[in-house]
Amino acid sequence: MLARVFEEWGLVTTTIALLALPVMRVKPPRALIVPFPYGYALGRANDAAFQHRVLAAALDLVTRDDTPVVGEFSEELDRPVRILQESHFDTRNRPGPEAAANEVTALREWYERCVEENAGRTAVGLSGVSQRRFRPVIRFLEAWARGEDADCREQPDHLTQAQFIRYAVDDLKAFAYEARMAQRPADDEAALHEWFWGATGLAALIRVVATRMAESDDPGIRNYERGLVR
Repeated sequence: MLARVFEEWGLVTTTIALLALPVMRVKPPRALIVPFPYGYALGRANDAAFQHRVLAAALDLVTRDDTPVVGEFSEELDRPVRILQESHFDTRNRPGPEAAANEVTALREWYERCVEENAGRTAVGLSGVSQRRFRPVIRFLEAWARGEDADCREQPDHLTQAQFIRYAVDDLKAFAYEARMAQRPADDEAALHEWFWGATGLAALIRVVATRMAESDDPGIRNYERGLVR
């Protein structure tokens, strides 16, 4: 729908979509349907050549003016992607939530190396908090998970507390995964998931936060729990 509005103002648009049915219903001016799971709109991470082919296919639709145009990307991923969550892993030897702050400090150098190696690109930033201020955010999440009436000075004014918690958790996950990719570049996705969900205090903290959100009487808070531990 946004694409149609942009086109009315003279901006040419193209869209990458993971599901065909919404495209058929909404009918954006140009859309490329890709056969990948959620979170992988361009294909597997760090496969630049493959991702460029996806982008090229989407941009090729810009030359079409017989809108609406729907294209299909024919290439499949060479290996299936598994979307895993905490419940898939043995967490018996995982440290408790109180370890999360020290983990962030220990991973910082690796995270910054990852950002440098990727020309400044990172998925961290949704919460608006610099990664060097993650320790206070973690202390806030710990207090909030304990049921305390906690506030966080780092929370942007335009976000509700529930939104900030969700975005902060997403940033912490992205931070940890990017740091681990720099630390263990040969690890595949399954190994990354197993390390994070099975061996970190960050994952333990996120589970506690998610549980409190799910048990809240406020539907506005419960809604932000969905997908938190995935």
